[in-house]
Amino acid sequence: MLLHKPKELIPKTIHIWVININDVIHKIDNLKHVINKAEKEKASNFHFKKDQNKYIMSRGALRVLSACYLNRNAKEIEFEYGEYGKPEYNFDSDLKFNISHSGDLIVLSFVKEFDIGVDIEKVKADFDIFEIAANFFSDLEIKTLKKVPKDKQVEYFYRCWTRKESFIKAKAMGLSFPLDSFSVCINSDKKTAVLETKWDINEKDTWSLFTFSPQPNYIGAVSIQGNINAIEYFNFNDG
Repeated sequence: MLLHKPKELIPKTIHIWVININDVIHKIDNLKHVINKAEKEKASNFHFKKDQNKYIMSRGALRVLSACYLNRNAKEIEFEYGEYGKPEYNFDSDLKFNISHSGDLIVLSFVKEFDIGVDIEKVKADFDIFEIAANFFSDLEIKTLKKVPKDKQVEYFYRCWTRKESFIKAKAMGLSFPLDSFSVCINSDKKTAVLETKWDINEKDTWSLFTFSPQPNYIGAVSIQGNINAIEYFNFNDG
């Protein structure tokens, strides 16, 4: 499936794999071969063929990459889901992962030991960002966003949104977790990525959040509760 085995994942390093579904469509049959019956049935439930293919690619790639990192058979890897739907391996492993997709991109993140969350969004400017922010951002985040130059506000909105999404995915809380109960740093030059956690004033200091842009017009973020030394990016089509 992959041309070569992924680079060794060492502690305190995040591996982020980017898949453009248009570049990997030629691998769809091979990826479909490694997913299980339940995943194939779920894929068939999507109305549009593109959504079917995206699901097959995401689950197939997750299995292929997991198999490489874990030295297991891709078909034999099984997953379980937390209370709010976060997938994880159904066996003990120090390898943690998370997955996100938007537009034509799928992003998979892997790390050892730390719980991880990733989010990717295709940038659109066809809505009122402050109307959305009023419902989901904290007062501190809204105040900061309003100070951003108008030509940068959409970018900073997505920077904030993806950081918040990746944070709650790492915590495995789902959208039941109030998005205005914590604040993330919007400015990329700030070292403290989480500025406020209302339920525990000290928890903010334990998190690391990073923003990335895998392709033009896409913004992503990855969050872990711990310190990271490096983030390495890979293209699945090159693997």
